Amino acid sequence: MLHFYTILLGVFILVPLLGNIFLPYLWLDLRFFFSLMWTGYKSQKNLRRNPPFTLLSCFLDKVLKHPEKPFILFEDEIYSYHDIDRRSNQMARVLKGYVKLKEGETMAVFLKNIPAYIWIWMGLEKIGCTMACINYNIRLKSLLHVLKTCNAKVLLTTPDFKNAIEDVLPDLKDEGLQVFYLSDDSPSDGIEALLGQVKLSSDEPVPASYRANVTIKSTSVYIFTSGTTGLPKAAIISQMKLLLISKIFTLCDISAKDIIYTPLPLYHSAALLIGIGGCMEVGATCVLGPKFSVSNFWNDCRRYQVSVIQYVGETMRYLCNTPKKDNDRDHSVRLAIGNGMKREIWKEFLCRFGCLKVYEFYGATEGNLGFINYIGKVGAIGRINFLYKKVANFELIKYDVDQNEVVRNEKGYCVPVAPGETGLLVGKITEKTPFYGYAGDHEKTKKKLLQNVLEKGDSYFNSGDLLMQDHDGFLYFQDRVGDTFRWKGENVATTEVETILVMLEFIQEVNVYGVPVPGHEGKIGMAAIRLKEGESFDGKQLYEHTKNYLPSYAIPHFIRIQEALEITGTFKQCKTQLVKEEFDPITITDPLFFLDNSEKNFVPLTLEIYHSITEKKRKL
Repeated sequence: MLHFYTILLGVFILVPLLGNIFLPYLWLDLRFFFSLMWTGYKSQKNLRRNPPFTLLSCFLDKVLKHPEKPFILFEDEIYSYHDIDRRSNQMARVLKGYVKLKEGETMAVFLKNIPAYIWIWMGLEKIGCTMACINYNIRLKSLLHVLKTCNAKVLLTTPDFKNAIEDVLPDLKDEGLQVFYLSDDSPSDGIEALLGQVKLSSDEPVPASYRANVTIKSTSVYIFTSGTTGLPKAAIISQMKLLLISKIFTLCDISAKDIIYTPLPLYHSAALLIGIGGCMEVGATCVLGPKFSVSNFWNDCRRYQVSVIQYVGETMRYLCNTPKKDNDRDHSVRLAIGNGMKREIWKEFLCRFGCLKVYEFYGATEGNLGFINYIGKVGAIGRINFLYKKVANFELIKYDVDQNEVVRNEKGYCVPVAPGETGLLVGKITEKTPFYGYAGDHEKTKKKLLQNVLEKGDSYFNSGDLLMQDHDGFLYFQDRVGDTFRWKGENVATTEVETILVMLEFIQEVNVYGVPVPGHEGKIGMAAIRLKEGESFDGKQLYEHTKNYLPSYAIPHFIRIQEALEITGTFKQCKTQLVKEEFDPITITDPLFFLDNSEKNFVPLTLEIYHSITEKKRKL
C-alpha cells in the first residue's frame, strides 16, 4: 500500500512538471479561454434582454453602485460617476429639446480630449442618438466628407477650432447642418454658443422612453478610419460591438481598484471604446490626458497613482527615447495595455521602467475579430491556443504582395498558410462575428469583403494586415497591404494624399507610399512625382498646399521626382520597388526633396540632411 501511495505522489508531482515542459502555457490558456467564454456568454445574455443591457446601462449601474467614486481625473478637475451622469442628463435635454436632435440621428463632435467628451457621449446615448468622433486634425475637403458620410445633423466643437470651422461654414449651412460651440460665448457669426443652455438645464434622470427604439444593432458611435483607400470612412460601432469591446479590461485583469491613464485621442477607438468604455465596464477611474506628452507622462502617473497605462507603439518609443532618470522605476504602474509596440522597444521599456505586465492586443476598429497576448510574450500581438482555435473564425491566407492580391488554388479558393509563414488575416462573417461596414459607403464596405475563401458562398472580412503564427501559437504583425501605411499612430490612405497632391498645376501624376525611418514606428510618407511637361517643382507651393489640405501626419516628408512612374500590366502603380529604395540619395539618382518645416519648404535632400535623419538627430 505504501508503494502505491508513493507512486501516486510521484504522478502528482510529475504531471505538472511534464505539463510545464511540453505545455508551458496550459493553465494560462485555460484561464483565458474560460474567462473569454464566460464574458461572451454574459454579454450575449445581457444584449438579449428587452430593452438590451448596453454600455449606458453598465454606466448607470456604476452610478448607483458608487456615485461619488472619481470617474474622470483631468488636470486639477475631478468628476465622479454621479457628476458625469448629471452633466449627461443636462446635455441630453439640451440636444433633444433645444437642438431638436431626434432619436436615431447623428451628432458629430470635433473636440480635443476634455471631460465633456464623455458626458456628451452618454447624453447622446440617453436620447438614442449616435456620436460621430471626428479627428480634429482634418480640414476642408476631408472634414466636409466625414460629416456628409455619417449624415450628421449637428456639429459640436469649441472656439479652439474657429478657423477650421469657419473655412467650411458656408458649405455646412448649405447642407443644413447645425453648428454649435461648447462655450459660453461664440467668436463666429452664424455659430451659437451652447454651454449656457446646458448649465440652465435640469440634471434629473432622463426618461428611458427617449431611447425606446435602441436595439443591439443600433449604432452608438462612428469611428473614422482611413482603412485601405480614399478619404476617412465611418466605421459603424453598434451597441453589441461596443459592449463586447468594453470587456477587454475584464479579460486583461483590470478591475474597479485600478486607475487607468489614457493620453490617447478620444476620437480613436483605443481611448474611447477601450479606455473610457472599459472603465465604465469595470467601474474604474480614468485619468484623461489632454494629449500625449513625453515630459508629463511619468509625472502624471506618479501624481494620480496610476496603475494601468494605455499606449500605442509610437508612444512607447517616445518614452524610451527620453534621457534616463534615477526615478524611471518610481511609479505604481503594474500593467500596460495597447497595440503596435515593436519587439525591441518592448524589451527596452521593460528593462528601463520595470517588469510591468504588458497586454498587447490586435483589432481593427471596423473588424470582426481580435487577439490578446495574455501571456506577455515579447513582440507577439496575440496567441491562439488549441481551444480558442476551435471557436475562432479566422484564417491566415497566402497573399501576393507584388500583385497586391490573394492567392487562389485551381478550384478558386484561398490557400491557408502554414505556421511560420506570413499570410493575410481574414475573419469569417457570421451572426456572432458580423461586419457592419462603413456608414454611407456601400462600395468601400464591399471592398473589405472576400467571397468564396475556403468554400463556396462564404464571406470574410479582409483586415488588410499580414500576420505570422509561429509553431507555439503566437501571432506576430508583419506588415500592412494595399494603399495604407501607419505614421504617428495614424493610418494614412495613399489615395487620399495622391488626390490632394495632384490638384497642384505642376504635378502630372503622383504615387504615394510609406518608407521606414530608423528609430521610428511605422512608415513615413514619400511621394514619387511626375511633373507636367515644361513645369518645374515648386517646394514652397507644395508645402503651403499640403498644410492647408492634409493633417500633419499625412503630409509626405520626402519627394522623388521621376520622368515616368512605373505601372503594372493592369495599369496599377508599382510601389514595391520604390519602398525598397526608400529615400537614400546615395543610391537614388532622381532628384529628392525633404519637408523642412523651419524653412516652410520642400528643400533638396542633401547627404547632410539624410545622415541627420538616419542618425536620429533630426526631429520628424
